[in-house]
Amino acid sequence: MKLAVIGLGRMGANIARRLMRAGHEIVAFDLSADAVAALVKEGAHGASSLDALAEALAPPRIAWVMLPAGRITEETIGKLGKIFAQDDIVIDGGNSYFKDDIRRARTLRGRGLHYVDVGTSGGVWGLERGFCMMIGGETPIVDRLDPILRALAPGAGNAPKTPKREGFDARAEQGYIHAGPAGAGHFVKMVHNGIEYGLMQAYAEGFDILRHRTSDALPEDERFTLNLPDIAEVWRRGSVISSWLLDLTAAALAENPDLSHFSGNVADSGEGRWTIEAAIDEAVPANVLSAAL
Repeated sequence: MKLAVIGLGRMGANIARRLMRAGHEIVAFDLSADAVAALVKEGAHGASSLDALAEALAPPRIAWVMLPAGRITEETIGKLGKIFAQDDIVIDGGNSYFKDDIRRARTLRGRGLHYVDVGTSGGVWGLERGFCMMIGGETPIVDRLDPILRALAPGAGNAPKTPKREGFDARAEQGYIHAGPAGAGHFVKMVHNGIEYGLMQAYAEGFDILRHRTSDALPEDERFTLNLPDIAEVWRRGSVISSWLLDLTAAALAENPDLSHFSGNVADSGEGRWTIEAAIDEAVPANVLSAAL
């Protein structure tokens, strides 16, 4: 299939690369001409503007928008809504707020266009590992996009089959699901990120407790000098708390045991707060997720 990828940051560029590796044809656009030129060298077609991008695609067009949530995504989708024609598809693969998806889908539907929101997990490792995707949109349109989604997904890999899954969506075992109508994909990804922050907070607190076991406030015979890189490594192997996040933690500790090159905080990108707001709306306790913020 031929489609456009708009936004060639680390994830956007790797989405384009993974699709090209699978035989799909990519029209690449970014405000950075250097980013476009880099993809062109790897086999993509470059576009100098959204208008040029639309001209390079045959109807029905497909554009995958991979930009930071907020104004730039809003403006880009708004422009595509004016440039694209009936039956064209606009995909937002970033971390947009699910209520924005519902509104955008309604607006584009009035112009005869289709809107699909794809919550995309995998980060900078997605090129090789594949991207876990949670998708919202109309069933016939999501089905139409299946060759693209299947190429981006990680596949079943070595994960053992979950017992008694007969009758459930087989795509979930391949690393992608159609979660529901517009907004559902980003809603599931939003909660996914809230859980991710809770997990990271739990790991951080646990390792901090281990690190401070040398405290002078403790009786001398209760003080331990613990090797955090080794503890992280052994927990990766057969432990009930093993995970990819722990894999990344172990790698970081092996490289820099005191993590001195980490700031200890990350910028708020919205998903954590939105998850807590959803919990409040639903009257669902979310103590761990709230504390992680």
